[in-house]
Amino acid sequence: MYTDLKPLLEAELQSIKDQSLWKEERVIMSPQGREITVGDKKLLNFCANNYLGFSGTDGVREASDKALEKWGFGQASVRFICGTQGIHKELEQATAKFLGMEDAILYSSCFMANVGLFQTFFGPEDAIISDELNHASIIDAVRLTKSERLIFAHMDMADLEEKLKSVADKRLKVIATDGVFSMDGHIAPLKEICDLADKYGALVMVDDAHATGVLGKTGRGTPEYTGTMDRIDFLTGTYGKALGGAGGAFTASRKEAVEYLRQRSRTYLFSNAMEVGTCGASLYTLAYVQ
Repeated sequence: MYTDLKPLLEAELQSIKDQSLWKEERVIMSPQGREITVGDKKLLNFCANNYLGFSGTDGVREASDKALEKWGFGQASVRFICGTQGIHKELEQATAKFLGMEDAILYSSCFMANVGLFQTFFGPEDAIISDELNHASIIDAVRLTKSERLIFAHMDMADLEEKLKSVADKRLKVIATDGVFSMDGHIAPLKEICDLADKYGALVMVDDAHATGVLGKTGRGTPEYTGTMDRIDFLTGTYGKALGGAGGAFTASRKEAVEYLRQRSRTYLFSNAMEVGTCGASLYTLAYVQ
């Protein structure tokens, strides 16, 4: 009965307030941009992930409008029934080409991309070794698997190597890291991580949500910045930050891996297709960045 739940919730909510952890949502009464309106005040915005300023531009809005006009508002279906339209395949191909990967698959959010990746590929016979400051989506995704889970000290290659040694007998081993860590801006040492992966026969997974479009000589993210574009096995990211800010996400990898996600990833199979207006805007921003 809810009467049993209510006092528990009230106590937990009060505890959040007492710890000064209460999150108040600011209601913005204007488009996202450098200046925003909150209430009756015009403020400078230093806290959005709209790194390239795309979200409020005419070009992005026009690209989204054109996609909606051509493809309709929604698919009302998951991808494998009748939810895949030409624009979804176009965006997947453009994303894979931009990132230098063989193929890509779209998700509703990067959280769902990360959950879908770990649940699909890794089980009880495997080990996942994760940086201690990884994004919450990686942390929760790893917790949902039945794999052995190991945490290495933040960007500490000596500790990572010790963790790799301890799981030498596992069927599969994967090192999981943010490309750019969202809370402090640290850039993962991907070259050193890939060197250890090669030495101990591990896969490398990078969540590059905060780097795609902005880091590297041509905006291709942390792998480009660190010279490891051909050494990353799984690359997840989003169109919801530098590339327009509306949402949607991807996992890019080799063809067999992406095809297996299409067949087995539950967060892909049982979620509606990505909204086409966002697809159109994302195609525009990808082309603009290049």
